Amino acid sequence: MSDSNRVRLTSVREVMLGVTPDNPRMRTQRMTGESLAYTPTFVTSAEMRPDRMNADPTKINETNDGAINKELTFPVDKSPESEDLASLFFNDWVNTPFRDNDGVADSAITGVAATGGVITVIAGAAFVQNHLVRTTGFASAGNNGLFKLTAGSATVPAVGDAILTDEAVPAAGARIKVVGFEGDAGDIAAIVDGLTSTALDFTTLGLVPGQWLKIGASAVGTKFATAANLGYARISGAVTAHKIPLDNLPTGWAADAGAGKGIRVFFGDQLKNGTTLISQTKERGFMDQSVPTYIAQRGMVGVQGDFTVTTEQIITYSITFNGLGGAESTASLDNSPDPASTARPMSSNVDVGRIAESGVAIGAPNFVRSLSLTINNNPRLITAVGSVGSVDIGVGDCTGTGQVETHFGSNALFQKLLRGDVGNLNFRTTKDKQTVIFGLPRITFTNGSPSAGAKNQDVMLPLAYSVSYDPLTSAHVILDRFEYVE
Repeated sequence: MSDSNRVRLTSVREVMLGVTPDNPRMRTQRMTGESLAYTPTFVTSAEMRPDRMNADPTKINETNDGAINKELTFPVDKSPESEDLASLFFNDWVNTPFRDNDGVADSAITGVAATGGVITVIAGAAFVQNHLVRTTGFASAGNNGLFKLTAGSATVPAVGDAILTDEAVPAAGARIKVVGFEGDAGDIAAIVDGLTSTALDFTTLGLVPGQWLKIGASAVGTKFATAANLGYARISGAVTAHKIPLDNLPTGWAADAGAGKGIRVFFGDQLKNGTTLISQTKERGFMDQSVPTYIAQRGMVGVQGDFTVTTEQIITYSITFNGLGGAESTASLDNSPDPASTARPMSSNVDVGRIAESGVAIGAPNFVRSLSLTINNNPRLITAVGSVGSVDIGVGDCTGTGQVETHFGSNALFQKLLRGDVGNLNFRTTKDKQTVIFGLPRITFTNGSPSAGAKNQDVMLPLAYSVSYDPLTSAHVILDRFEYVE
């Protein structure tokens, strides 16, 4: 017999649809359950027999599909959770600049010098002066922390003298990652519709319309004196050299010159729905068998995602995959897969910071009881004579639908449904100084009505919505992930 708790699920990205990389580096997948299936399909012969019997069923093909159920955790870069979302969105994450030794010492990060605070890295996306970087995994404790770059470079960014310690061979876990930017003292100011600077050129930082920012850090000298200006906001238009326009501003946002303060602003990676097919090989291992069985499913593409936020529950989601071929074996593709990520699950009441509609937090008297989102890529499995399994996956449009269920405390949202108003929707969740923001930049409420189902019940307003193309972001659905915030 086999126990569900002993099933190991691993995955690896494919370069070519349906082709597992040679000597794949598999990564362990987190899940709460799965319905993956690699199965043959049969038909019964239509031949008529005078004895009223049937011939043996005939195998006509094989299918690969199924869902993986998960609890929402921070999707660590390159983890199966991150890769699954990329596959569902048909796009790659746009990451802030980083280097990561990723298990091999002295590889992507090759040195740290106390003089000048220079961190030597292999060539890649450039780090920029005033970028705020987070360093982790270095052997010297003092080399781990949050630092403002005093000099930018693609290979030798620097944080300044008397800060870091010499480290000739950076450890296997060493990582440097841009998590925001920091202005010089008194340089960044808040105005009624955004941020301005005198010296810092915002266009050098890699910011784009529709991206979310977390404004202000924990130390007094790194945040505005106006308490309401410590929070999240969205870039609402083109970033110019000395202005970042913002909407979805925190309640109470006000002008603040930031006198004498080095204001810190956090931002992260972003994922938008796109057109790039991203496939994986997934392998289940039934590890409690005396000789484990391994089932590999190739060409697995995320075709539908269902996300659910319900009061007093962990935030959950499920991604359904369609694939090409498969195989069963007693030999694993990788006997020592990378361990699963360790980020803690996010919950609806404790970790959700805000759910907002058209830039305004949904709250009293229309408190949200639940929110759902379904992304559907409308796939078509393509088969061909002489080929077992599917040979390709066709896709249709990317549709986004869902429901926001609120207490019917006023008619404010109901009127928007009746008028057919076009708005936007977003929700934010933070755990252990890591944030995920789901943004639906253009939605229309399409159905919903308050009703009194029985006595002694709350009257609810379940509002169905549909997403549509947004000219500002050229997207239906956007995910922002902040690897670190304060």
